[in-house]
Amino acid sequence: MILTVTLNTALDVTHRVPKLIPHTSHRVTAVSERPGGKGLNVARVLAALGHEVTATGFAGGRTGAAVRELLAGTPRLTDALIPCAGTTRRTVAVVDEASGDTTQFNEPGPPIGSAEWAAFLDRYGELLAGAAAVALCGSLPPGVPVGAYAVLVRAARAAGVPVLLDTSGEALRRGVAARPEMIKPNAAELAELTGSREPLQATRDARRRGAHAVVTSLGPGGLLAATPQGTWQAAPPRALKGNPTGAGDSAVAGLLSALTEGLDWPARLTRAVALSAATVHAPTAGDFDPRTYEEVRGSVKLTAR
Repeated sequence: MILTVTLNTALDVTHRVPKLIPHTSHRVTAVSERPGGKGLNVARVLAALGHEVTATGFAGGRTGAAVRELLAGTPRLTDALIPCAGTTRRTVAVVDEASGDTTQFNEPGPPIGSAEWAAFLDRYGELLAGAAAVALCGSLPPGVPVGAYAVLVRAARAAGVPVLLDTSGEALRRGVAARPEMIKPNAAELAELTGSREPLQATRDARRRGAHAVVTSLGPGGLLAATPQGTWQAAPPRALKGNPTGAGDSAVAGLLSALTEGLDWPARLTRAVALSAATVHAPTAGDFDPRTYEEVRGSVKLTAR
């Protein structure tokens, strides 16, 4: 079982419009709702790949109930979300069908009380006992300590469970110091962590801060990975037009699934890039287009750095 943690879950609402024009009204051509938050996107991709997944974090209010109802229909995915008194946030994505660009609106998460955080920590410890790997993903809701991910990384390491951390800012800085198996920042998050805007140098610098391996998202340029076995850049064969929301989460699912299957780093990166590209061709985050996945997986460009 792979465990995913989404402390700031969401209900993702996606609107599609023919063309997004500021200061005007729009006719929406399609609307979809999905369980959201980075870790839930990761969980859905892992389940689609055939892995047994348990998703934990917080869910509350009517929006949280909608998230749990939607999760209930996902094969191979077990809902272990902790109830909270506040209402789970929504994220709204507006997809411009003319350009393929997406405009995102992210609501703040619900405040988490000390008793709710303690209940989560107890449940997390129980779930680690049956986990082959864990993904810690996304932002922290109000009330959760800024060092929360460092606490969760240390607990996973103590249980002998490899952990992938995907967050940003101070939560990332403290989490890296706890020595996770992997981190997966994007270029901007990495620059904030290391102070360097040169991706290769910054990726290597992040390893020296404590992460066993660092995999940096370069957008259309693919992934740059500094690992104990070497440093590689893996890129799709061409730029893909579509909705990039959730592409990084699919990369996390690819890395984590390949880790649990015992694949080497080139194979992990190839899978992660192919899944990320296939998500750009999917209508919503947490999904991927199987045809694009198979096509890109056979033509990923892998370069030693």
